[in-house]
Amino acid sequence: MNETEHFTTDSTKPIHPDDGVLRLYSMRFCPYAHRVHLVLDAKNIPYHSIYINLQAKPDWFVKMSSTAKVPALELVKESGNPVLVESLVICDYLDEVYPEVPLYPTDPLKKAQDKILIQRFGLFIAAIYKLLLDDNPDLDLAELNAGLDIYENELKQRGDKFFGGARPGMLDYMIWPWCERFAALKHDDGTQVELDSQRFVTLLKWRDLMLQDKAVKSFYLDGETHAKYMSSRRAGNANYNMLYHAAKRARRE
Repeated sequence: MNETEHFTTDSTKPIHPDDGVLRLYSMRFCPYAHRVHLVLDAKNIPYHSIYINLQAKPDWFVKMSSTAKVPALELVKESGNPVLVESLVICDYLDEVYPEVPLYPTDPLKKAQDKILIQRFGLFIAAIYKLLLDDNPDLDLAELNAGLDIYENELKQRGDKFFGGARPGMLDYMIWPWCERFAALKHDDGTQVELDSQRFVTLLKWRDLMLQDKAVKSFYLDGETHAKYMSSRRAGNANYNMLYHAAKRARRE
């Protein structure tokens, strides 16, 4: 759980030591930025996290990023400090430049197939966002379940604990942020929505194993925390600093 405050419009750009360490511009509740945190942590790559208020972005961030979106990765060792954007582009770059802990298969065909499955996960992303952002969702899980069927069958066919084999790989980490947020879905009576235990036997085992992974644990938030953030976002006032303020209150008590 990160306690860092998000930088906003009037914030001064943070000054970091000239240590050659990557700088990741993020937002604590952004699933796309979450992808990059997972890859950096899985590969044991040192980095500075700079959190951005996306409703009131600092001018210095808007000027440095071509899209003014997170994630954005500043490559401080490269001439001119270039900034990479888009989660998949950043993660692919990290896997190539830091090969010590490879996340993609070495076989070109298998690598291409994993990339296709990452792209196809958009069906599940669209379905879960529809539920998380609706004030009164009817919780029709048909579209969401259809999106997950592909991955249940794929993992079952592979016969491994993870899509990456004996340990999580790029496909595992690229889909995890939304799987983590599934725990934020609740029925009208307040009870948590659960995946069909018979339909998704393999994926549920995978979920439990992912929760034990070092990189996942380092950035993990529970369903209740994700639900509180999504509630603030639906209300039109996304509470980016929810964890920061909670930590401050805890220190005072």
